[in-house]
Amino acid sequence: MSLEEKREKRPPVTPMMIEEEAALRNGSRGLPPGPWAEAAGPRPRTTERHIAVHKRLVLGFAVSILALLAVTMIAVLLSVRFEECGAAADGPPRAGGNGSLSGAARQPPDAGQPPGRPEDEARGGEAAVAAKEEEEEEEEWQRRRELPPWARPRLPRHLRPLHYNLMLSVFMENFTFSGEVNVQLEVLNASRYIVLHAHRVHIEAVRVAEDKLAGGVRVARSFLYPQTQVFVVVLNHSLEVQRSYNLKIIYNALIENELLGFFRSSYVLHGERR
Repeated sequence: MSLEEKREKRPPVTPMMIEEEAALRNGSRGLPPGPWAEAAGPRPRTTERHIAVHKRLVLGFAVSILALLAVTMIAVLLSVRFEECGAAADGPPRAGGNGSLSGAARQPPDAGQPPGRPEDEARGGEAAVAAKEEEEEEEEWQRRRELPPWARPRLPRHLRPLHYNLMLSVFMENFTFSGEVNVQLEVLNASRYIVLHAHRVHIEAVRVAEDKLAGGVRVARSFLYPQTQVFVVVLNHSLEVQRSYNLKIIYNALIENELLGFFRSSYVLHGERR
């Protein structure tokens, strides 16, 4: 076959063929220009810099969550510790945030007395004896595998109060008060413990006497138990059943600046706080 016959048999070159050949040479997909070629074209990929930024954001978020958890745990521990310290303070009333005490109300009972007096030594000996008796009583209750009456969530039912007589003396200059309460008690079950609610008060004196001035009952010791907010009177012997007794307690405390116990509040009238 001659060269002229071969040229005659070749297909004619069209503009479409020329465009496809040019696209193949340029390294593209070989698609003709148009909307389909744009859709099938290569898309930009996420760079390593973007990936690093995302990792930093995730790491920062995780660190902030851990820091928030740590701060929350520290706050809870501090609040629990503060409550324990406040509960352990069952001594004389303190000013705190409720106003300052002045004069004799701010001084301890033994203020102005020289150390080493016989009265101080006697009080120290009585405190040591009371602490020893308390430890022995706790060990006795542990041997019984029972909670003592003052550690239970509810008051014992061996006594029934019949009448309360309360007298208060209020001192507005330093927001303190002194109180005296007489409670008539009926004994339902024999017991040598008297347990009643009390919180944030300072007990000055406790007396227990039989009804109709038949005679007093000796008080071995008394103490505040802040864990359950009670005051406990321990007698030398058990109270007799079906008898009535009179419990007298003399105490003092602060007029609280919060909604607790005997508290105070104020209001403003014509620009004057009352």
